[in-house]
Amino acid sequence: MNYRSGLEERLGKYLDLQATPHLYEIQKFDYITRSKYTPDFFLPNDIIIEAKGFFKPSDRRKMLAVKEAHPHLDIRFVFQRNNTLSKNSKTTYGDWADKHGFPWCIFPNLPPEWLT
Repeated sequence: MNYRSGLEERLGKYLDLQATPHLYEIQKFDYITRSKYTPDFFLPNDIIIEAKGFFKPSDRRKMLAVKEAHPHLDIRFVFQRNNTLSKNSKTTYGDWADKHGFPWCIFPNLPPEWLT
């Protein structure tokens, strides 16, 4: 058995010694956490602009959760650069935004229609 911590391994062995039937990490459960999202910029045309230099995985998960919870919000990204998500990925920030339905651009090239 490959346990993920020393305590889990010791507990598994203890349960074995006690002849207590058990299964280890056989099922996963979805869960929802409550958090707050504070957008960077609100424009008068109801566009929300999120400015991103480094686009961390936790920020990507957060933005997907915000979009799911508030699909009516018009959230758009302004990236500093169109970097890849990680050193080992070919997916760029823009690719990610396209895949998930977020309009995006690279600063300072904001589309004029975003500003009117």
